[in-house]
Amino acid sequence: MKTYTVAEALDKLRKYCAYQERCHKDVKDKLRKLGMISQAAEQIIGTLVSENYLNETRFSQQFASGKFSIKHWGKIRIKTELKIRSVSDYDINNALKTISATAYLDKIHSISDKKWEQLDKHSAQIKKQKLFQYLAYRGWETDLIYQQINRLSCGD
Repeated sequence: MKTYTVAEALDKLRKYCAYQERCHKDVKDKLRKLGMISQAAEQIIGTLVSENYLNETRFSQQFASGKFSIKHWGKIRIKTELKIRSVSDYDINNALKTISATAYLDKIHSISDKKWEQLDKHSAQIKKQKLFQYLAYRGWETDLIYQQINRLSCGD
């Protein structure tokens, strides 16, 4: 296994963080893979933070925005995934606040409509179950899921 000096590892991590937003956990994992000792890793992380390559607030906001708009995740799934990445509750809550209530409701409305149409060949009961599972897996709140099921099943 190749060994790296602090300067070489720092250079590598600057490129790693410049490519896309990273959380502290991603950077620590990368440093571990590079074989850096914890003191060197902490020094590198400190430098990356001070040079603004590593910013947990910015990471959490971009993560939330991307997963919501591209993957169609709800707030529960986004929060869970950020917690797995050891992001602070403060940053998680701020990131979730960046998703507007209108956009959130519009999104669940549109993905529910699309999924409901895809389930056309199933009975009403199976459609409801499958829509619930689909939305729950993506981290949407139960009350919003039931609202969508009621809205769509009454339209049948």
